[in-house]
This record gives sequence, structure tokens and C-alpha cells, in this order.
Amino acid sequence: MTDLLASSGYYTMVDFLALHQWIYSIIIAAVIFLVFCILGRFLSTYILNWLQNIAKRNQMEFWVQVFETLQEPIKVLFIGIGFFAALSVLPIPASFQNSIHHILRSLIIIFIAWSLLRMTEHASNLPDEIKDTFHLDKILIPFLNNAIRFIIVALAIVIIAQEWNYNVNGFIAGLGLGGLAIALAAQNFLSNLFGGMVIITEKPFTLGDWIKTPSVEGSVEEINFRSTRIRSFDQAYVTVPNSTLAGEPITNYSRIGRRRITFRLALVYSTPLDKLESSMGKIKNLLKDHPDIYADTITVYFEKFGDSSLDLYIDCFTRTSLLSDFMFIRNDVNLKIMGIFADEQIEFALPSQKIYIESKAKTDLIP
Repeated sequence: MTDLLASSGYYTMVDFLALHQWIYSIIIAAVIFLVFCILGRFLSTYILNWLQNIAKRNQMEFWVQVFETLQEPIKVLFIGIGFFAALSVLPIPASFQNSIHHILRSLIIIFIAWSLLRMTEHASNLPDEIKDTFHLDKILIPFLNNAIRFIIVALAIVIIAQEWNYNVNGFIAGLGLGGLAIALAAQNFLSNLFGGMVIITEKPFTLGDWIKTPSVEGSVEEINFRSTRIRSFDQAYVTVPNSTLAGEPITNYSRIGRRRITFRLALVYSTPLDKLESSMGKIKNLLKDHPDIYADTITVYFEKFGDSSLDLYIDCFTRTSLLSDFMFIRNDVNLKIMGIFADEQIEFALPSQKIYIESKAKTDLIP
């Protein structure tokens, strides 16, 4: 009986010590988790803000945005590390320790991939020195950005799969065996991809350019692997496959230094010669004195005798290539030319024809 009580008291003491050890481990784990949370908040809030202010003072916009994008990933990373560090001090069975290590390493991989993905969002703000060194322009950066984002996600998935002992070599080999079928199924995608590469290498336009092709006209807003997106004059959002765009003639109005104003005026045949010559001289002087027109490109001629009019030919070039400015200049020129003809009392001719009817006297035939 004594031995039984002693034995019962012994096990009660063991249970008490085990409970005490659990409570002690939980407190230590909570302290470790809290320390990592505070450390992550300190790094993301104070250290990164300090680095961000330094970048702002040195006008390094790219690094300002990089430090800003790293704040959230660092908070999440330290919370995750703190959680797994807290688990490591708890009396967890050894069979679970290996899984915890795999999860921790996977978390670090996800953090790196997440940080890189957020940094690629600001690729357009790369320093000019880097853009000039690698010859990066506005149209190439988004294309490379999409490619880099795809590579980052693919590598992260492969590394995490290997971390959990999945055989990715068999998957890659399976892709090789089915490569022909994939190539046939993705023929259209590949043609658009190579079309996009042709556009990028030859650079017939860049983002923001106003272009015209047989299929679309408008401002280029985006180019990706498959297509180019263009905002048309009526604000419609047009998506054109790269293969189609690469095979068409492209007129880039944004790269011309000037725009052309050319038209013909039809005057009535009854216009006096002196008024015709006077109006032509006034039109020439108008164009030469206009501040937005090149004086050396002006052409004003009496072109021909039309079917129902005297035809004048007027041709010149504006000093701007912007469509809005060009429309304003052409409007101003047209109104002033109308004023010249109004002052000269010259009328515009309308398409017309004169029909002459010959009348013959009829004679009665006497049998």
C-alpha cells in the first residue's frame, strides 16, 4: 500500500514538472515570437524609412520605391520566422521538426520571390544610367518586366517543390516529350511572341506614340507577350495581335517633326484675273507670317482649269507634330483663307454642268 502511494505521488510530481516545463516553454516561445514581431516592425518602419529618406534626399526615386515595397514583405517574413522559432523551443515531437524546417525554408523562398515581384513593379523608374547602359526604352521595359515576373514565379515553384522532395526532373522531361504537341497547340502564341520581339528589336514605335496601320490608328498604351493595346481616337481600347502588327506597314506620326497641310480650292470661272492673283498673294503672305508654319515649305499655285472651277493648290508644313496643335493651326489657316476670299468677293465653285439644247425649226413635208 505504501509503495502504491509512493508511486502515485511520484507520478503526480512528474506530471507537475511536465506541466511546469510546458508553461515555461510557452512563455519562452511567446517572448521569442514577440521579439521577432518587434524586430520586423522596427526594420520595416524605422530602418527602411531611414533608407527611404536618404534616397529621397539624393533624388533616387527608384530606390525610394524599392524600400517602400519591402516594408510589408519584411513584416510578414519576421512574423513567420518568429512563429517557427517559437515552435522550435516547444517540446514538439521530432517527427514534426522536419516539416517545420521545410515550411520555414519555403517561407523564405516565398519572401524572396514576393520581394522581387514587388520590385519589378517599379522597373519603369530605373535610373537613367542603367537604361542607357542596357539600351532600355519605354516599350522594352514592360516586355522584360513580364518575362522576369514569369521567371521568378516559375523558379519559386520549382525550388519549393524540390524543398518538399518532389521530383521536378520528371515533370520537365514530360514537357520535353510533349514539346511537339505543345508547340503545335501554341503556334499562334509563339507567332505573336516573335512578333512582339520584332517590334521591340526594330522599334517602329514606343509607348505613347500615335501610330496608324491598315487595321488600327491610335496611341500605344501597352505591349505584352501576345498583343499590343492601342487607344484609338474615339477612346476605344483596341487589342492587336503582335503577329498582325509586325506584318503591317506602320506609320508613326509621333516621330515626324512636322505635319502637312494640303488642300485644293475650287473657284468659280467668273473670278477676275486680278482678284485671283491678289488672293493667291495674300494666302502666301498669310502662310509666311504664320508663326506655326515653315516659311520654306509654302506652295500656292493656280493648278488647273477644272471641269467647273479654277483650282488652286495650297501646301505647307506645320512646326508641330502633335495632332491637337495641328488641328488648331489648320483651323486657324482655313478661317483666315475664307476671310481673304470674302474680302476679294470671290465665290467657291460647286460641281456643276451646263447643258446646251439646240432647237431646229420643223418643216412640214408636202406630198
